Amino acid sequence: MDMEKILQLPEELLFLWHAHRAEVLLSAGLLFAVLRLAVHWRTRKSKEVLTPPVLTPVDEKPLAVPSAKETLADADHYEAPTPKPTVQRPKPGPKRVTGTKKSRATANQDAQVIEKVQPIIFYYTLGGSTKVYAESVAQNVAASSPSSILPPQLHDLADTEYDDFFLSIPKAEKTAHFYLLLLPTYNIDTNLSNFLEHLQETHHDFRIDTAPLSGLAGYSVFGLGDKHEWPSEAEGFCTQAVDADKWMARLTGRKRGFPLGFGDVSKKHEADIMLKEWTEGVSSIMKDLAEGKGLGEGVPGSGEPIESADEASEDEDETPAPRKPKRKPAKRSKTDDLEDLKAPIPVDFTTSKPTSTTQPPPPKPMVPETSPTYSALTKQGYTIVGSHSGVKICRWTKSALRGRGSCYKFSFYGIQSHLCMEATPSLSCSNKCVFCWRHGTNPVGTTWRWTVDPPEPVFQGMKEGHYKKIKMMRGVPGVRAERFQEAMRIRHCALSLVGEPIFYPYINELLGMLHRERISSFLVCNAQHPDQLEALGPVTQLYVSIDASNKEMLRQIDRPLHRDYWERFLRCMEILGRKRFTHRTVFRLTLVKGFNIEEEAEGYANLVETARPGFVEVKGVTYCGTSTSKGAGLSMQNVPFYQEVTAFVLALEKALANRGLAYGIGAEHAHSCCILLADRERFFRVPEAEKDNPAAEKKWHTLIDYPRFFDCLESGQPFAPEDYVGAPTPEWALWGNGGFDPRDERVDRKGRPKEPKVQEVQEVQE
Repeated sequence: MDMEKILQLPEELLFLWHAHRAEVLLSAGLLFAVLRLAVHWRTRKSKEVLTPPVLTPVDEKPLAVPSAKETLADADHYEAPTPKPTVQRPKPGPKRVTGTKKSRATANQDAQVIEKVQPIIFYYTLGGSTKVYAESVAQNVAASSPSSILPPQLHDLADTEYDDFFLSIPKAEKTAHFYLLLLPTYNIDTNLSNFLEHLQETHHDFRIDTAPLSGLAGYSVFGLGDKHEWPSEAEGFCTQAVDADKWMARLTGRKRGFPLGFGDVSKKHEADIMLKEWTEGVSSIMKDLAEGKGLGEGVPGSGEPIESADEASEDEDETPAPRKPKRKPAKRSKTDDLEDLKAPIPVDFTTSKPTSTTQPPPPKPMVPETSPTYSALTKQGYTIVGSHSGVKICRWTKSALRGRGSCYKFSFYGIQSHLCMEATPSLSCSNKCVFCWRHGTNPVGTTWRWTVDPPEPVFQGMKEGHYKKIKMMRGVPGVRAERFQEAMRIRHCALSLVGEPIFYPYINELLGMLHRERISSFLVCNAQHPDQLEALGPVTQLYVSIDASNKEMLRQIDRPLHRDYWERFLRCMEILGRKRFTHRTVFRLTLVKGFNIEEEAEGYANLVETARPGFVEVKGVTYCGTSTSKGAGLSMQNVPFYQEVTAFVLALEKALANRGLAYGIGAEHAHSCCILLADRERFFRVPEAEKDNPAAEKKWHTLIDYPRFFDCLESGQPFAPEDYVGAPTPEWALWGNGGFDPRDERVDRKGRPKEPKVQEVQEVQE
């Protein structure tokens, strides 16, 4: 029996093999693999222990191998070595990038040895007071600084190319730059608003590094404000300086060298005291920088700019141990840039109902009666009409009432000054011209954001204000009775007082009211509102101020608020080229010596070739002696002599002739330093009364037939500027005769006759 079982054993083993061979083979394979991996890992660990890290120098020492005798001799004292813990290698798998965020470097960590520090002082001013403060800071810094601190540089932000200083920093060998910003705060649109917008856009532009100004040694801002008008920061005190400090903190990578300073100009000497303390603090910081000490943790505000905390909290969300509690992030607007948003904004496409229930604040008056602007303009002789219009009696109106001459418009176009009303429906302008007579007191803006007065009260208010001022002249010695009576009937309206009349939303309706009362309209614009210019209706004569022939000079002279000012300017030139068939267009060139006279005739000729105006007025600038003009670098040296204006006009006439444009000198008014170029094809013709005479000579016809203009307008039919050309230009107004009306008397500043009165020689039709 036992033998039979033994004999059956091979068969049973074979049966078991066939039944479980798969499991056996799989187990054996797994066992072999485990043993093989164990041997491989042990060999790898030995290499890791013996092999030094890459690029780490190791001193080679001979390996001492003890002999068997020495080994046996020390056998009694042998102690087993404690195995060193080894770091287990991670299991094979996808590559995983791990790590912790680098902590922000402090001011001391960023500090580097600086041999010299270059202070650069930036300021902005409308009236010139901030420039005085900036010059004072420059003098104090220069007086108290060692040789390692270079003399400060002064830059007016109105004349500064932002990209040169606030997109990148100036490069100088072994010299670090320190920015000082002296900024007032205005409640109107100025170039300072453009500067702050530039800083904000630079920060949010994903194409630009996060801190493009981090190469600066530091910066500091000082704000000037009036606590009498704005008692607190929440109510507007130094808000623009605060904004500038905030954006500079972000653009420099938290390199505020000294805390934000404030000065209240409403209290006597307080601003001077605060500015002096701020200057001393800034000077001490620059000395530390020159000595290689860096900004230092002890300087208040140099380590953690509060203004940057909102963004810092975004960057430090995953930091394990923040140095101080994070501020709660401010609620973001739904119009923020996409790169600044943490999560998609839910949008409901099924309804047009606005998601926000907040209503925008109602528009405010442009010039409220309680504002400093209102007080300043009324002191200058303006009558404010409604909330944004004004009227003022012109000095030439006063002169004409006393028989002492009219302005150049009488010599050129037949406008008697005592019959003219000078007004504007918009006191706001889009430029801050260096030669402006308004002392920088009128409001400015790029868009209409104020309340809008209907055209009816604007028109009535203008007439009432003008007549009231005319009546005040009846007691002035020398006023002629007949002219005073004539002045009580407005015949012409020059919408050129101040600001941008075309900016007024109802300008066409206002022009229609003037024309219905047979008051001619002379509208002036600054070529910065092409859309409004395109939509402009009929006007007796359309002026466009052309103060420069290239982009850079236009920026320096007109100081426009629009960032695309040159593109707007060129668009207006193209629009004028189309409107010359329906409007009587005039270029008005204001020559400023040292700015736009030298070698500018060719550039102006190019603009004339584009727009083809009917007339080109060339006038020398009149220096008004205000602080605004002085701040822009203007003085009596910038006022050209009449001979220089004449030379420029002759050069411009030649440049136009080289382009095949037939323009000639049609009239002059030497007293106003003004010369008129006119289109020969349209305004140099045979007089109507002599058309039947084959021997009749052509004459200049620059005057306007005003009754004919109103007849054309009332007919409702299309008409051209040539349809209301007036009588020939009077002989005394032609080139070479001076342009002074012989019926009037020229006097000096004290009212004494300058020359014998000339007999009346020719009547000029109104």
